[in-house]
Amino acid sequence: MTGPKNATLLLLFLAATVNDWYSGAKESGTAAALAEQAASDSPAPALSFEFFRTKVQPIFLKNRAGHARCYSCHVLSNRIFHLETLSPGNSDWTDEQSWRNFQRILDLVVPGDPASSRLLIHPLAPDAGGDPFHSGGRQFSSQNDPDWLVMAEWLRGAATDPPSGSPIASMIRIYVTNSASDTIDAIDPARNTVVQVIHGIELPHGIGFSRDGTRLYVSSEAENVLDVVDRKSGEILEKVPLGARPNNIAISKEGGRVLVGIRSQPGFVDVIDTASLQRTKSIPVDGSVHNVYVTPDGKYAVSGSIENKAATIIDLNTEQKVGGVKFDRGVRPMAFETNADGSTRRIFIQLSAFHGFAVVDFAKRAEVARIKLPDQPGGFGMAEGRMDTPSHGIGVTPDGKSLWVNSTLANAVFEYSLPNLKLIGHVKLPEVHALGRAPSGSVPEWITFTPDSKLVYVSDSAARSVSVIDAKTLRPVATIPVGEVPKRLNTLVLH
Repeated sequence: MTGPKNATLLLLFLAATVNDWYSGAKESGTAAALAEQAASDSPAPALSFEFFRTKVQPIFLKNRAGHARCYSCHVLSNRIFHLETLSPGNSDWTDEQSWRNFQRILDLVVPGDPASSRLLIHPLAPDAGGDPFHSGGRQFSSQNDPDWLVMAEWLRGAATDPPSGSPIASMIRIYVTNSASDTIDAIDPARNTVVQVIHGIELPHGIGFSRDGTRLYVSSEAENVLDVVDRKSGEILEKVPLGARPNNIAISKEGGRVLVGIRSQPGFVDVIDTASLQRTKSIPVDGSVHNVYVTPDGKYAVSGSIENKAATIIDLNTEQKVGGVKFDRGVRPMAFETNADGSTRRIFIQLSAFHGFAVVDFAKRAEVARIKLPDQPGGFGMAEGRMDTPSHGIGVTPDGKSLWVNSTLANAVFEYSLPNLKLIGHVKLPEVHALGRAPSGSVPEWITFTPDSKLVYVSDSAARSVSVIDAKTLRPVATIPVGEVPKRLNTLVLH
């Protein structure tokens, strides 16, 4: 066949053939199977219309300080991003109008990739990674703008829980508090992406969970409160007043109490009842509290003080101090090793101005060893102003087989086998590249794990990221962008 007429006939024939095939396939169920297979093969997340309608779309009507509303310009029909005109007397779009807005906006986004989405990059300030010019001005001065983060959350797949009937054991989240911001990021370890951003808690520090996983407990340094947050919606349900400025928190094993370390001398741990959401007691300890932990068996809490260079052991049955250990340096993060019966065997404690960790025999209440991290790799810490904190962040894997220790001086995390504390190796962490300066370190702060001990998560506070490491191969598998100065990490598993 040659010529336009024959070409047209050929196209009509092929179209009819495909239509006949599809009709037969539809009747036999093949089309549905193919559609399902295509959906399963696609790596991009499905964008939620409901999330768009309730959380993204209101941004376009918002009066942002110093800016005209997005709606004022984008209601014009000649705009690439065209919004529906509000009906007279209405302050919001109807569902039908919202659907049309949603359909148009899909041409301006790349699901799963905010950095490649014109919707987010065009109105972003150039020095924050945005386009050189936006006729609507620099709507977002940084990628930490709360509204920008909401849109980024939507593009990453918008936090949705497993559908009814799915295996709830697969619901795992890694939470990171961004200590120089008012946000908390939730990471899905199945995809290693941020799937939810919680807003509104200024200077969040410690984070823990209710036993059923419906609530998050977060200490706020800015407000001296314990925020109680609904996990699904991210809404703050309650603000529980504390005795003074808090630091890290721990949850009792039965879930009935939140223990909050208070950073004020002479030092105490506030006890919050999770049923009444009231502070029921302040337990005196040896010095202002940097961190507080509950032992794996749930019988004790252990607080650490930088100023008093001491660890205090609290009996959680009596809520009284029952012992402690003194050091020659300030006490920083800790990790716990158990005996075969689940009781506490040893505590591994990081100390101020020491590149390593102390080993404490829990039964003897005494330091029995001090392990220095290797000198190499090295070369970091000075430019970052962290020589007094050369090693911060330590954790024992859930299977109890290894100890992981962060190093600011090495810009790496080291792994030791347990119980013999033999060095296995290390993993380098991301570097920070400032214009005109030598690369600096990411300043690692905290460590957590997936329940199967296969993945290690390290907060890179200077790099605004979380590093994900394959524990078997000692290789990084992902670097996840998060908020400003990420520090405390914690793993939530829904049972």
